Amino acid sequence: MKLFKSRVVVFSVLFCGCLLAGRRASAQLRDFLNLPDHDTKRYYLGIGFMYTSSHLQVTPHPQFLQSDSVLYVTPGNNGGFGVSGMFTFRLAEHFEFRFAFPEFIFANNTLAYHVKYPPAGETPIATKQIQSLLLGFPAQVKFLSDRINNFRVYMLGGINYRYDLASNSSARKAQNLVKLLPSDMSVEAGVGFQIYFPVFILSPELKISEGIKNIHSRDPNLQYSNVIDKLKSRMIVFSLIFEG
Repeated sequence: MKLFKSRVVVFSVLFCGCLLAGRRASAQLRDFLNLPDHDTKRYYLGIGFMYTSSHLQVTPHPQFLQSDSVLYVTPGNNGGFGVSGMFTFRLAEHFEFRFAFPEFIFANNTLAYHVKYPPAGETPIATKQIQSLLLGFPAQVKFLSDRINNFRVYMLGGINYRYDLASNSSARKAQNLVKLLPSDMSVEAGVGFQIYFPVFILSPELKISEGIKNIHSRDPNLQYSNVIDKLKSRMIVFSLIFEG
């Protein structure tokens, strides 16, 4: 009986010691982690700064084969920049829903036309620039890994509706212009990293945005428009996102 009581006392002491040690270790780990309560928030806000590389995917029109002036069309890659406010809602432990309200992107697209018979004094390559001010409304789902100290990785996918505030589709005097429709829809996918700092989270993110809608407003009376059937957007976006 005494032996039993002695064992009970020993186990009780060991149990209390382990419990205190666990609490101390948990407190030390909590002190080591930045923003330890952030992952339990129902929602949080952020702001993103973006650098973009965009170009247009060209589908030639059947009339292109009949053209005696334009040999072929080459889209160019062009840089741009943007800014976006972000709202993120926590769905589950590893899933979040995020949308922007909204994003503004200053973009520039170029099309290089290789002309067979250029006008006197001009080069055989005619470059047409199309400037855009895009107002975007992306909606994305994020899948996040487990947090390892102050770091974790995530993947995302979603859709993005964009409206071009600088669209030239209604331009009347458009002798050599290529007209683009104002609205566009794209699908997006990407990957990012969350780095936890004491007062904010920094997320470098890389994503691809692929247009699914023809944004070309074709005009059969324009030399540089009638040879093109479809134009679809494609954009690579690198973002630095600050969240709290």
